[in-house]
Amino acid sequence: MKLAALSNQQLTQKLAELNFDDEVNWCIEDKKLTKNFEFKNFQTAFGFMTMCALYCDKVDHHPEWKNCYNRVYVQLTTHSVKGISTKDFELADHMDKVFLHFTL
Repeated sequence: MKLAALSNQQLTQKLAELNFDDEVNWCIEDKKLTKNFEFKNFQTAFGFMTMCALYCDKVDHHPEWKNCYNRVYVQLTTHSVKGISTKDFELADHMDKVFLHFTL
């Protein structure tokens, strides 16, 4: 199946699925799937980024992100389709699961 940018209707549905029980939700900002993760300190924030980076290389899909002390700001988009694709939602879901390990 060829990768394509999701329609507005598909984005709405995928966001609802992704945010089903999360208190800090993913949203669309600047036409990118966006979330701000907050950790107890810099070390855990950087550990989260390291764990996610290993996965990103494995699936060859990389975030736009930045770190400031205990926060990691993430934006996901698929440049090859000039929009948000299923790959972005898969990466967002993975990041949420990794985040859980740092909050336990």
